[in-house]
Amino acid sequence: MSERPEHNAYWATNIRIVTWCLVIWAIVSFGFGILLRPLLSGIAVGGSDLGFWFAQQGSILVFLAIIFFYAWRMNRLDAEHGVDEQ
Repeated sequence: MSERPEHNAYWATNIRIVTWCLVIWAIVSFGFGILLRPLLSGIAVGGSDLGFWFAQQGSILVFLAIIFFYAWRMNRLDAEHGVDEQ
């Protein structure tokens, strides 16, 4: 069974989008919330330091933003490749 080039392009783009979304989420949640927390401790946000804020709320908000971005981008990608919902 041979794969069509447009099928491969669709999935390559999909995997690239997922990879970037996961990288951004890992940087925000693990990087800012855990690894860089001591460096961010001097910046106050909402009564606590920025590292704590990223660990408790920031990573969740970024995750929600990533979900909306992914849905929006995949709708565009589906339309570009003719596999969108009618």
